[in-house]
Amino acid sequence: MKTRDDIIRMIEEEGVEFIRLQFSDIFGILKNIAVTPGQLDKILQNKFSVDGSSVFGDRYDYDDELFLYPEPDTFMILPWRPQQGKVAKIVCDICHEDGTPFAQSARYILKNALKKVTDEGYTVMADPECEFFLFHTDENGLPTTQSHEMAGYLDVSPADFGENARRDIVLMLEEMGFEVESSHHEHAPAQHEIDFQEAEALQTADAIQTFRFAVRSIAKRFGLYATFMPKPKADVAGSGMHINMTLLKDGKNVFRNRDGSISDEARYFTGGILKHAKAIAAISNPTVNSYKRLCSGCKAPGRITWSVKGEKTLVRVRQGIDDVKIELRFPDGASNPYLLFAVCVAAGFDGITNRIDPGREYDATCAASDFDAMPEDLKEAVQCLKEDPVIVDALGKEFTDIFADIKNREWRDYMSEVSDWEIKRYLGKL
Repeated sequence: MKTRDDIIRMIEEEGVEFIRLQFSDIFGILKNIAVTPGQLDKILQNKFSVDGSSVFGDRYDYDDELFLYPEPDTFMILPWRPQQGKVAKIVCDICHEDGTPFAQSARYILKNALKKVTDEGYTVMADPECEFFLFHTDENGLPTTQSHEMAGYLDVSPADFGENARRDIVLMLEEMGFEVESSHHEHAPAQHEIDFQEAEALQTADAIQTFRFAVRSIAKRFGLYATFMPKPKADVAGSGMHINMTLLKDGKNVFRNRDGSISDEARYFTGGILKHAKAIAAISNPTVNSYKRLCSGCKAPGRITWSVKGEKTLVRVRQGIDDVKIELRFPDGASNPYLLFAVCVAAGFDGITNRIDPGREYDATCAASDFDAMPEDLKEAVQCLKEDPVIVDALGKEFTDIFADIKNREWRDYMSEVSDWEIKRYLGKL
């Protein structure tokens, strides 16, 4: 664990000349204030403030001033920045002036959810499988959905045009302290995946935010644009962010029995996720575009199913040689990882507390129609969220109301647009 003295020493020894005070809004979009080391006393005394509306992505009126409380252990030097005049970043909690946590902060919501299970003696571990596209930019540096490559799953160069960029991303991440387990080209042209080692849920959520920031920044150096948009192209697979979760008690994985079999806790945790999956969808798949991935049939799970071996189910209980993990296969990269982990922890523990059976395991003999479907669109998901008391309690009633109102407006904005598909379909016929 880093201390304030460690930060001061690192800034002096490494010649840091710029510090990014970073926080996430409720949608998982990274924000920051950039300061110089001359402001270090002010930083460490939690005196930097932001306009409260920034926490809501400027889509909700909130006039109060909020204060940034840096988390010392998240201090990190950014290796892709200049070596002369280095740049560092630190993750901040959001608080009121008196130091009390801001209840609508996504990071606080996760901390609150984790405290409830920590008080019961559990530790939640998580590791993500992050998928993204590397597209060309136009002459103005703006993102496109264009790529000249035609590589597929696990292909290498020269077919994989993005291999060099992906390699540099991995090397930079490792220099930042990430332990990258693997990286590879994914199914769609220009699509990539990087997986890193599991850690406690809050640490993993912080890491996902740093990861996205790093990927976009390093891709830009190659003249590419990295996007975590769930379904940027209609005719190819979308990008997900599968989450593997493990539950520890006294340092032991409670999802695994001594003989290596799957424990009742694993089944009940899975049952809780499945029971609340429709409500979770508003958080795990939080955009209009998210449902074009879930409903596409391109390996994305659209039914509320689980299995041990199946790769097309909503939840997969992964039984390894010496480990058992629960893999959530429906979240995507548009989700806020703090909120995602908070609602999944709440759902899973509701399953354990109330011994919720996950029901029939999906296999080759099953018909998809035998299982309930995930929401078809954002509007339905938001309505399911508002009607689920367990998930509302995990987020807080006020937060849920604000989030739902913003997302419903997003849906109405989408519905008011006239798309190219509509013009092609109807203009010449009606």
